[in-house]
Amino acid sequence: MRDSSGNLEFLKLGIPTIVSIRHKEYLEDHPNIVGDSKSMGKVAADHFLDRGFKNFAYCGFNEMPWSKERFVSFEKHVLKAGYSVHDYKGSLLQKKNTYQKQQDNLIDWLGSSPKPIGLMACNDNRGRHILEACKAAGVRVPDEAAVLGVNNDDMVCELSNPPLSSISVNLEKAGYEAAKLLDEMISGHKVKAEKILVEVSGVAIRQSTDILAIDDYEIAEAIRFIRKNRKKMIQVDEVADAVSVNRRKLERSFKKILGRSVHEEIKRCRIELISKFLVESDLPISRIATMMDFLVEHHISRYFQQETGMSPFEYRKKFSRLID
Repeated sequence: MRDSSGNLEFLKLGIPTIVSIRHKEYLEDHPNIVGDSKSMGKVAADHFLDRGFKNFAYCGFNEMPWSKERFVSFEKHVLKAGYSVHDYKGSLLQKKNTYQKQQDNLIDWLGSSPKPIGLMACNDNRGRHILEACKAAGVRVPDEAAVLGVNNDDMVCELSNPPLSSISVNLEKAGYEAAKLLDEMISGHKVKAEKILVEVSGVAIRQSTDILAIDDYEIAEAIRFIRKNRKKMIQVDEVADAVSVNRRKLERSFKKILGRSVHEEIKRCRIELISKFLVESDLPISRIATMMDFLVEHHISRYFQQETGMSPFEYRKKFSRLID
């Protein structure tokens, strides 16, 4: 159940209960389902930093602990990269704070924000509010404001205009673990007041963040070439040839603008795609290896583990959205 004031009365009855946290930080003496806000903030920061953004913003709900946690994590990783975050002080709808009033405030804030800006919304519904406000404020998405939500709610994200990119979370796994724990409680077993963590499984990229905020044309074209060919085992020389730039110059520009080498960018894009296949499909790892231009399964395992610290099998077991 949710942790609303009315629902919390049920706890007095001693009925086996797992609480899905929304209004509180944590409820003692009972198992809690909580989102991995620290990972969400980091993933959002990395998503925008990888696209070359230098302006960042966060839009959440002040009274919600989980929203504050996501902001703190997002800001931490943005500050670490040498930038700052513009924080919109918003709240949930109340009688004295109508939706239109909220939107008017959001429109004013968006209009005064630096551009282009990478904007993390605390969840998908908040992301939808931001997209509507951008349209009213004449702020182009994703050209001037790239918007990223959380939860990857297909209904909200796909019906938004433009479609909303979102941090995907493994709700299926959390639900399975909650059901398993609840079964133990019903059977009379004593269980710990543990946290069931809703883990992050990646970013579902849609039109709202499908952009590179990089002024350097050659670097932007090089990244597009890498993404287009990330299933292939391409080399740095191929990237340089594709954009007609001297390899040494390209390497210097990558380091200066993105803080990583061309080879590191190639590997990052390939790992991102392999992770997507592992989490969102049931394709055999041997099949994924063939699709990604590896000669044998062993090669993809070593390649993947060097970057993530986990084998493909371990990664799939931990993050897969498919429940057996």
